[in-house]
Amino acid sequence: MRPVLLVATLALGTTALSLLQSIVVPVLPTIADQLGVSPTAAGWVLTANLLAAAVSTPVLGRLGDALGERPVLLGILATTCAGTLLALVTSSLPALIVARVLQGVSYGLFPLSISVLRRELTPGRLTVAMSVVSSTLAVGGVVGLVAAALLTRDGGDYHGPFWLGAAVSLAALALTAAVLPRRPPTGGGRVDWWGALVLGAGLVLLLLPVSQGNGWGWTSPATLGCLAGAVLVLAGWVVLQRRRAEPLVRPALLADPRTLVPTVAGLMTGVGLFASFLGLLAFVQSPPPDGFGASVVEAAVLYLLPGGVAGVLLAPVAGRVVARVGALPTLLSGAVSGIAGFGLFALARAEPWQVVTAGLLTQLWATVAYAALPALVVAAVRPEETGVANAVNSIARSVGQALGSAVTVALLAAGTDALTGRTAPEATTAVALVGVGAAAVVVLVAVLGLRGSRRRDLGTPETGATAAAGEWSPVSGVR
Repeated sequence: MRPVLLVATLALGTTALSLLQSIVVPVLPTIADQLGVSPTAAGWVLTANLLAAAVSTPVLGRLGDALGERPVLLGILATTCAGTLLALVTSSLPALIVARVLQGVSYGLFPLSISVLRRELTPGRLTVAMSVVSSTLAVGGVVGLVAAALLTRDGGDYHGPFWLGAAVSLAALALTAAVLPRRPPTGGGRVDWWGALVLGAGLVLLLLPVSQGNGWGWTSPATLGCLAGAVLVLAGWVVLQRRRAEPLVRPALLADPRTLVPTVAGLMTGVGLFASFLGLLAFVQSPPPDGFGASVVEAAVLYLLPGGVAGVLLAPVAGRVVARVGALPTLLSGAVSGIAGFGLFALARAEPWQVVTAGLLTQLWATVAYAALPALVVAAVRPEETGVANAVNSIARSVGQALGSAVTVALLAAGTDALTGRTAPEATTAVALVGVGAAAVVVLVAVLGLRGSRRRDLGTPETGATAAAGEWSPVSGVR
């Protein structure tokens, strides 16, 4: 089996995941109009996908560890294809929501892809391969937004973008069936279904108010009640995991600083990614003098696509940088780029080239961060926990994207004139400052991670048997 073919196959699967996630974002108004439903009802097309992902991703990651990645990956892709085909043939909102639930299982593709790479590739190839596959999550998001804008221009049918999703998903299914080798599972054991059920309930209670807070009201009883319930259920889940002989996720793994760094970084990068997408699109479409008055297609092609192209070119380079200088320094440099991009967007956006540059810098952050995160996760966990550990990181990124989307929409809605469509400069600046803050948090956790790694290298009590055995290097992020 050629490593390049394996990486390309897995990258196509994660591209399908990110593409299906993003293609509905620009067409939600079109869906509402063509199906004759309210914008709030159409928003469930996005929310249902996110909730399905939250419930299924940790279970699929653990199933891959226990049963082997190949059958689980094929099952995920088959379900994703079925959901996409249903979205193509239906003109009913309930059926479309069911289709989006089925597509939500595609979030399990990424953690299992990392498990396959860890099993099949040599250490010399692993870091670059993980970076390429992971970076498609950011790049595919841009491609999805651009494709959706192009396929629905001039009042086109909202089904159009799903044809692209179907083509990519079916190609990924065929390639995966042909390329992925059959291997015995690394982990074995049983799946903690009760733990999965409680975790899914807690994540649903968390993500519901995050995704629906703008419609419900951030201080409404429903929002506050769901958030309080999420805290209680997730705390109960931690207690349950401590008492299980074979937990879904080891509590020690969640509390380990080596996994906390990529979890927090993934959460904040997700916030920044969607603040960049939505903030930039809203600004360039706002009428002059506060924006450029661009059409949806112009906004996607002229202002988002350059960042997507740069991400495609940068992904393998970022992987080599991770292998050479380490995952934490690479993560740090990417976050600095994010601060620069959002800072430019906050202070200087009068000219198109300034906005394009800001978008390139923020896309650089996402691409570099997504290249570094799987290396950090893989280096922190045992081989039999690779799938579920990366699933936890995937959930953190998804929560961050939902939070970034909700905060950005709330800030822009508060600053937009409903009659003229004019977005106040203060609202755009506030979105940019959210991005600056998210990138600054990543800088902070990366610096703390580097300091912790130096303490371990100096033989402080944190070192222990693991560091003495050379099992993990938080600076390099590779074994």
